Formats: sequence, C-alpha cells, structure tokens
Amino acid sequence: MKKLILFFVLIITVSFDSPQEDAYDVGEFFKFRIHYGIVNAGYATLEVKDATINNKKTFHIVGKGYTTGMSRFFFKVDDLYESYIDKETKNPYRFVRKIDEGGYTKNQEGFFNQSVNKVVVKDYKHKTEKTLYIPKNTQDILSTFYYLRNHPNIDKLKIGESVTIDMFFDDETTKFKLKFMGRENITTKFGVVPSMIFRPLVQSGRVFKEQESLTVWISDDDNKVPLRIKASLAVGSIKADIDAYKGLKKPFKTKQ
Repeated sequence: MKKLILFFVLIITVSFDSPQEDAYDVGEFFKFRIHYGIVNAGYATLEVKDATINNKKTFHIVGKGYTTGMSRFFFKVDDLYESYIDKETKNPYRFVRKIDEGGYTKNQEGFFNQSVNKVVVKDYKHKTEKTLYIPKNTQDILSTFYYLRNHPNIDKLKIGESVTIDMFFDDETTKFKLKFMGRENITTKFGVVPSMIFRPLVQSGRVFKEQESLTVWISDDDNKVPLRIKASLAVGSIKADIDAYKGLKKPFKTKQ
C-alpha cells in the first residue's frame, strides 16, 4: 500500500481524446474509490482549475490521494500532486509533489523550460536544487494524463499497438508506454459504459515493472474518463473505481 496513490496517478494516464479540441476544461472533477482486496483503502481525486503562470494561461491540475478507515490506522497516506499546463502547447510549466506515505515524505517542485529542454527541481525536504535535461515535450506524472487525453491516435490503435511518451519522474525521464488491449462494456456505479482497455508499461526498475499486471478501463467516448483500474500484486490486488464526477466537457455516455 506504500505506493497506493502513486499507483493510481500513474496508471490513469491512459486517457485520450481527439485533437480538434481539449477533452477537458476548468471545473472538471473526478473522485475514485480505491480498494485493497475487499477493503476500502482510500480515495483519489483529480480537479481542473484556472491559473496564470508567467503571464501564460494554464490549467491548474490538482490531484489528491488519501487512505481512510482502518487502512489509515495501519498505513496513513496523504498525497498531493499539482501540475500547471500551458493551455496552448499542453506542456507543463511547473509540478508540485508533496507526499506522506506511512512516514515516507517528499516535498518537491519542478520548473520546466521547454524551450531549452531543461527542468529545475527544488527539493524542500533536503534543501537541494538541480537542473536536468529533458527531451522535447516531456510531461510530468500528472500532466501526462491530460496530455494524452488529446492524443490524436487513440481511436486508431489496433489491438496490441501502443503509444509512447516521455515522462519526468523522480529526477529522470522515463518512457511511458500504453498498450491497447481491446474494448468491453463494464458495469459502473453510473450504469454500463462502453470502454477501451489499456495496459500501461514503464521501463523495468521504475515504480512498476513491465511484467506486472495492470489493466485500465477508459470510457469509449469524447471524455475518455478512467473508469476502473486493477493491478495484481505479489500479495492481493488493488482496484480503483470511479465514484463521482462533475464538469465533464461532453455528455457521459452509458448504455441503456
């Protein structure tokens, strides 16, 4: 459970949409219920706000995760992730990562300069600052979700095909690969929803290894909402289901 909320944030990054317009807007909000086996372990939320950074209009994305009930008694998690995304380029200007997972803490900010392919990472816990080189159009862990929601190829993928992007996390850039597995109608709190199925893969040795079993169900509509996430672990399994939403840009489609 140590990586419970990071697990959630990372694997929901398989949401996409068409390139004609943004799939999301200010006011969008998602809430997810997270289970560890049969236990209600906690919740995670994502919200889109408005902000201005260096006179540039940005989407301010706020992601939170926390354990509840007995899970909180045994393993307390309070995580905050933020990203400021340029409304025109869809690239991040800044990220915030403040986490407390059973006493393991991080307090960092990153400042992107995409024009020179650099990011400055300030670590407030250790009082350090470093400048790192990044590939063009590199995303942070939270902006990846929103960047891919506007990806032009998602509806064109065939089973077994994938999309790969550069994602900056823990002071290095990693290749994040998203493999399309097919389509399925799944039952949610809001009804039966047509969905696309993906398997996220990252470089071996990162948070998740390629051989780990991760599966994500995404609504097969203009919103590309993450509906369900499952992961088989060495002991037990983790599952996240959408529990609430508001402010979607397009109607949320369910089957009658």
